[in-house]
Amino acid sequence: MIKGTYTAIVTPFTAGGAVDYDVFKKLIEFQIEGGVDGIVPVGTTGESPTLSVDEHLKVIATTVEVCKGAVQVIAGTGANSTSEAIELTKHAAEIGVDATLQVTPYYNKPSSQGLFEHFSAVAEVGVPVVLYNVPGRSGKEIPVDVVARLAENPKIVAIKEAAGSVDRVSAILDRCDITVVSGDDSLALPMMVVGGKGVISVASNIIPSEVSNMINAASSGDWEKAREIHSKYYRLFAGMFVDTNPVPVKAAMAMMGMIEEEYRLPMCSMTDALKDTVRDILVSSGVIKEDS
Repeated sequence: MIKGTYTAIVTPFTAGGAVDYDVFKKLIEFQIEGGVDGIVPVGTTGESPTLSVDEHLKVIATTVEVCKGAVQVIAGTGANSTSEAIELTKHAAEIGVDATLQVTPYYNKPSSQGLFEHFSAVAEVGVPVVLYNVPGRSGKEIPVDVVARLAENPKIVAIKEAAGSVDRVSAILDRCDITVVSGDDSLALPMMVVGGKGVISVASNIIPSEVSNMINAASSGDWEKAREIHSKYYRLFAGMFVDTNPVPVKAAMAMMGMIEEEYRLPMCSMTDALKDTVRDILVSSGVIKEDS
C-alpha cells in the first residue's frame, strides 16, 4: 500500500563531485527518525539524469540497505527508453525495492497508446509501479483515460501527480481505482481533501517530522491540525521551487549543515539573491535561526 509521506531524497556529492554515500546514509537515517513512510531515491530530486548506471544502482542499493524494511523504498527507474526503464527496474527488483517510480518518457513525447504500452511493459517486470505524471519536466501528460486503462493492471498501484492540478486528481479518482499521491508539497493537503493518500515530498528532506505530521493528521481526519501545519510551512513548500528542483532544497540543506552544496552540471548553484530568499524562508518558518 502506498500511503503517507515519502521523501524524494537528494543525492549528496563531495567537493570532488562523487556521490557521498556516507552522508547519504545519514540523510536516510534522519528521514526514518522523522517518521516518514518511505524513501524515493534517484528521482528528480536525486538528480538521476546526472548519475551513471552504476551510481544509480548503488544509490538504490544503499537506500535498501539502510532502510532495512523499516520504511518502503520506491526507486526511480524510469527512462524515455522502454528497454532502459525495464533494465533498471529489473536491477531494482533484484536489490529488493518495494516499488518503482516511472516517469513519463521525456523528450520523445509518445502517443497515448505509446504511453500505455511503455508503462505496461515496465509493469511486466513484476515490481509495483508508481506512475509519475510531471508534464512540466517531461513535456507530456499522462491522459486521464490512459491512467484509467493502466489502473486495470494490478502491478500499477499508484500515480504521483505533479501537474499542479487538484481537479485532475478528482478526474482520475472519478474514472478508476488507483492511489494518488501529490508530487507537490504545497498541494499535498488540497489533494488529500479530494482523495489523495499522501505526498512524495521535497520539503521532507529538511522537515520530515513536520510533513509526516501533516499527512498523518489529514489521513486520520484531523483537518484542522493538517491545515495549521500546511499554513505554517506553506512558504517553505513553495520556496523549494524558487529555482529548479533540487537546487533550492540542496541549498537549504547546506545552510542547515546537512550536506555540502554540490551539484553536477548542468545543475548549478542559485544566485545569491535566491539564496537569500531561501534563507529568509527557513528563518521565518523556524527551521534555522536568523544568525545561522
